[in-house]
Amino acid sequence: MSAADRLRAEILRYFSVVSPREAAITRIEYEGTRLAIYTKNPELFVERDQIAKDLVNILKKRVVIRSDPAIRLPQEEAESVLKSTFGEDVTVFFDETLGEAIVEVKDFNANKNGEVIKNVCKATGWHVKLVKKMLMPSKTIEKINQYLYKDSDKRLSILRAIGERVFGSKTFETSDVILSVLGSGRQVGRSAILLQTNESKILLDCGIAVGATSKLDMLPRFDAYPSIFDELDAVIATHAHLDHTGAIPYLFKYGYRGPVYCTEPTLPLMTMEQLDFINVAEKEGIFPLYNENDVKTAVQHTITLKYGSVTSITPDIRITMYNAGHILGSSVVHIHIGEGLYNVVYTSDFKFEKTRTLDACAHKFLRAETLMMESTYGATPIPFTREESEALLADYIKQTVESGGKVLIPVPAVGRAQEIMLVLNDLLNSKNIPEVPIYLDGLVIEATAIYTAFPEYVSQELQNVIESQGNVFMSDYFTPVRSHSQRDEALNAKGPAIVISTSGMLEGGPVLNYLKEFANDEKNMLIFVSYQVEGTLGRKLLKGIREVSFIDEKGKTEVLNVKLRIEKVDGFSGHSSRQQLLNYLKKFTPKPKNVILLHGEAKAIESLAESASKIVTANIYMPKNLETISLFG
Repeated sequence: MSAADRLRAEILRYFSVVSPREAAITRIEYEGTRLAIYTKNPELFVERDQIAKDLVNILKKRVVIRSDPAIRLPQEEAESVLKSTFGEDVTVFFDETLGEAIVEVKDFNANKNGEVIKNVCKATGWHVKLVKKMLMPSKTIEKINQYLYKDSDKRLSILRAIGERVFGSKTFETSDVILSVLGSGRQVGRSAILLQTNESKILLDCGIAVGATSKLDMLPRFDAYPSIFDELDAVIATHAHLDHTGAIPYLFKYGYRGPVYCTEPTLPLMTMEQLDFINVAEKEGIFPLYNENDVKTAVQHTITLKYGSVTSITPDIRITMYNAGHILGSSVVHIHIGEGLYNVVYTSDFKFEKTRTLDACAHKFLRAETLMMESTYGATPIPFTREESEALLADYIKQTVESGGKVLIPVPAVGRAQEIMLVLNDLLNSKNIPEVPIYLDGLVIEATAIYTAFPEYVSQELQNVIESQGNVFMSDYFTPVRSHSQRDEALNAKGPAIVISTSGMLEGGPVLNYLKEFANDEKNMLIFVSYQVEGTLGRKLLKGIREVSFIDEKGKTEVLNVKLRIEKVDGFSGHSSRQQLLNYLKKFTPKPKNVILLHGEAKAIESLAESASKIVTANIYMPKNLETISLFG
């Protein structure tokens, strides 16, 4: 009997005991990492959550109970019931294929609405899901809904194909665990780690090297693994930044059709970044690595997971994602291989410190033989505490404003932008900086809209503030730049002003317009608040180079003589400082047998390894790209 047949037999045996006469199971389908059980029995459908929990305990697989189309009300009638229950102003989306009715409401309280949801599910026959209405509109989330709901039959066929692999029988006994570094080996950027067992091949991140000038240097080293597009079983995206997800659509361009796993906020954030990557390349006259259709295909193959959800992704690998503290939805991934055979924890980018938006990275796990850890700031002690960094930022702003200058703060759209917005809002409220116009330009606005759509992923402290105050990011102090005329207004503003704009490393985006305008005035100041990768324009300026060239939004090469003052405030980084990296190693539980240092320049990794050897007794690896490590077997 195959693994699939055994699962079906267990399910039918369960229902024969629970409801021998009226189970009315019409079909059992694969749905990605879940088994979907369809029933014509309204009572069983209404009690689906408890039934699913029972089956999860029995099967050790994720299960969802769905209604058979025969017991669902027509959409118009169901919408009428939902609006009479939740208010005429709610927005309702129907997914006919999965039998789901998604209802956007202003006030969402799961505990308060639990019984109400049960009643409307019974009345309509639809699986009703309440989601909180977004505080800001997001074009990216609208586009993702179109990708998924307008072609839901295709989405379902994709999920079933994924399920065939996830729930299939094991072909080989797992006895080997091999890691191959395709990117981020002694470099910051293009993270891509291939993990192989006898049964499975999964890719941990699939990013690009920002600032690289050739495909070979930009992409993970796929050239060394030409069959990877056909042989991969799964891709795990730890967070949305392009150096971790920028090459995912490239996989689909060349034939990959397996799943991509990430947290709920990561899907819209990485889609936003990928679409912008295409847009910037086209404006600069560069042939993009992929097109929007490749991004759409990637979205249709993506399965989102919540923190703490144990999920089988191949017959011999289960993963669980935990908060990494880096950006919204960023995850540390615990990888469980075989039945207790081996465990790997991959931190990707993480912050081992509570910030204004996120709690500190998770560090306690049941089992972990190998720890793969980022090393970005491995050689860089941060000289200031978070509070001192905020005070330093305030001081720089005051100096510039009082001299009549303008402040330009380049930011990554996701993470640092929202942190800096909260900091500036607090500095203004406390009168620690003068009140001057603050302009937000580029992807900052769209990324912040996505942040407001997932309040459950920010720190509990910030969740409470959002609950009482609403959108805490977009205060009255900020002026969003949404058009060319508004940008002209910001560029030509009289007197002091602050501009927060993308991109964070000055690699394209509207920030270059402001740099060009502000560069010639020594009263102005450029303040970096995030890491600047080697080879980027931001890194060149930090090195003291003052005559630089760049490609503007019209594809023309500009040569700029930079006279404005340049400063860097390290305390706002979403990466752990050297002190925090070492502290993470001290507190990581259980003590690993192997520590693999990645995502850092060579000096950073070597410095961190030397100090780490005094803290842990583990084997410490510092692999280069294309090096392979055998962990077991």
